[in-house]
Amino acid sequence: MKNYSNLHRSLVLKYFWQVIRRFKLSFFTVIFMTIGSSILDVFIPFQYLNLWNILTINDFTAVGAARSLILLILILNFLRWGMRRISGFSLSYFEANAMAGLREQAFSYMIGHSHAFFANNFGGTLTHRINKYARAFEKITDRIMTDGLPLLVRGVGTVFAIYTLFPKYAYIFGIFCFVFLLTAAIYIRFKLKYDVIASEADSKTTGAFADSIGNHSSIQLFTGTEYEKERVGEIVQDQRNKMVFNFYLWEGLGAIQSFYSLIVEFVIFWFVIGDWKLGLITLPVVVLMQNYLIRLFDNLYSFGAIVRAYYESFADAEEMVVILNTPYEIIDKPTQVAEALLPLISGSKASATKGEVVFDNVTYIYENNNSKVLDNFSLTIPAGQKIALVGSSGAGKTTFVRLLMRLFNIGSGKIMIDGIDISAISQKNLREKIAFVPQDPSLFHRTLMENIHYGRRNATDEEVLRAAHLAHCDDFIDALPKGYSTYVGERGVKLSGGERQRVAIARAILKNAPILILDEATSSLDSHSESLIQDALHTLIKGKTTIVIAHRLSTIREMDRIIVLDKGKIIEDGIHDELINKEGGLYKKLWDLQAGGFKNTI
Repeated sequence: MKNYSNLHRSLVLKYFWQVIRRFKLSFFTVIFMTIGSSILDVFIPFQYLNLWNILTINDFTAVGAARSLILLILILNFLRWGMRRISGFSLSYFEANAMAGLREQAFSYMIGHSHAFFANNFGGTLTHRINKYARAFEKITDRIMTDGLPLLVRGVGTVFAIYTLFPKYAYIFGIFCFVFLLTAAIYIRFKLKYDVIASEADSKTTGAFADSIGNHSSIQLFTGTEYEKERVGEIVQDQRNKMVFNFYLWEGLGAIQSFYSLIVEFVIFWFVIGDWKLGLITLPVVVLMQNYLIRLFDNLYSFGAIVRAYYESFADAEEMVVILNTPYEIIDKPTQVAEALLPLISGSKASATKGEVVFDNVTYIYENNNSKVLDNFSLTIPAGQKIALVGSSGAGKTTFVRLLMRLFNIGSGKIMIDGIDISAISQKNLREKIAFVPQDPSLFHRTLMENIHYGRRNATDEEVLRAAHLAHCDDFIDALPKGYSTYVGERGVKLSGGERQRVAIARAILKNAPILILDEATSSLDSHSESLIQDALHTLIKGKTTIVIAHRLSTIREMDRIIVLDKGKIIEDGIHDELINKEGGLYKKLWDLQAGGFKNTI
């Protein structure tokens, strides 16, 4: 369980204020109008007391004074009505804009976190945290503005108003309020840890739902429906148990508050009746006391809900604030030499770039198990050279690519592109000059046009169509009823693996970056699609530094170099014909295992 502290609350307020200050006019309008209307809530009953005092003397000559009081009460009520309407509309405007700002703030920072961050968190849980963060602000703002601030003003105002009439009753009211609020504050602070537990259970349930729904195909293929029902059901029941216990605790607070109210009401009216008998209190004053007492009880009962919303909201917001307060793992240096990189940016200038890649004694340690993936690794890839990375699973091929794209920080050594250390290159600049085609592309739930356009978002529609044609996407897109306006489903689920792969290749063609990384880009294509794509790949790799992560060795026979990795080290380096004839070599062993049925490709 997390230890929620004043530091956490100050951080929540810090991030809230970053957005609130953009809407200060509406924020302070709500505060001033709420204070004004709450003061009138206390002042207006006093005018009714004056009215009842006039009416009880049975002096009909005082009709004018009574009517003047009624007119004053009408004016005050209209003034209170106007203040409340201004406060309500201002609060609606403020909350809607602030919640939108908080969602933008949370998403803008979260999306800048590293590849490892997203690999270690459920997407559904992160989305839930953003929404809880905004809703937490709404909940606490509603409670403070509609209940908390009025309670403070009315409570102080009521005690002061009664003090002007009968000080001893003001003391009783004041002591009661103090004990009531102190008890609630202590109780709720004790209960806070259970609010945090309930909030964490809620996020865990959301993550379980997202994990199962996102993998529904695997559930069906492996007949895991009943297993998932049981597994998720256990998580849901765990959340239910924590919520029930939490609700019971709130009922306990309500019982204590009700007990206090019964006692104080009895005590006050015991003394009121005695003073009335002695003629010290008139009937209108008794009515006024009852009115104030009922209003005060109503406001004090809401105090528990206010504090509950306060702590629950902070507990909900804390999950997002922890992310907002977590520094990025991959940080751009403030002294970046972006100007030196301009010739390397993708697009029309790509033909003027070089794209030499150098790994100089690079070491990378996988933090999860403290194992070295690359160990003093050195490799130079001349600009425009086509290389293939070969090796068994865990050899370091994927790590090599991720380090080149700065998805991870290296432990030691340097990685350079055209002589420039990539740690001095902004992540945006670096990745603009690298096109990556993964083995299993993930698409946005957007149209095909938008998905291909993502390769270079400032490209024209004509350039998108040309890239799609070169990748042979138009073969299947033209057959769709809505063509390029077809939505592809979450992660591109409506398309086949080969179709998603061709869209990914079209993106790379459109991007036209000087460095190209292919994670066995044709592995998901059927024989017909693969034959269609070969010309596009030949066109795509011309003049570019090309790095191929090879799984099927038949696809790399004509690479300029083949780099064989084992346990993070280069153990073989050469062309296909050299390595295939090297007795005892790992490449030859891998080739022999895959021999048969190969055909020449790129």
